Amino acid sequence: MSRTGVLAHAVRVEADHGDRELLAHIEAAAQHAQLVLRGADGHDIVLPASLMSLVLAAAHDLAKGNAVFALPVETRLTPNEVAQMLGLSRPFVVRLLDEGEIPSQYLPDSRHRLVRLADILEFQARREHRAEGRRRIMEAAEEAEFPY
Repeated sequence: MSRTGVLAHAVRVEADHGDRELLAHIEAAAQHAQLVLRGADGHDIVLPASLMSLVLAAAHDLAKGNAVFALPVETRLTPNEVAQMLGLSRPFVVRLLDEGEIPSQYLPDSRHRLVRLADILEFQARREHRAEGRRRIMEAAEEAEFPY
């Protein structure tokens, strides 16, 4: 039985230019607000702070012109999906998995493996942190006018 691609069914949300301005305003105004769901019967339900945080995070990214995917962090992805998500080649991702840079689990009695989205996000954060460090070193070298 084949597995349906996770990324193909993820909810992708994009905002047009007019929505971006409104979202930026909402983000600024909502710091001490509540998120309320009003039912058809007029009954209001105050939604939890965790959902408010999610909405504000999405509003922040949408206001900047970024698309947003909604996926649980425990989602498991194939190496091909990981490559697609990170913008890397599949062979390079397989090498990262083989070297343990990104944790993965083999399916029972199979050569196929899956990777938790949370592990992908941690890898990407480490990668961005290293890139920031390299950028700072280059800036310091340029300021000190070191030849290279």
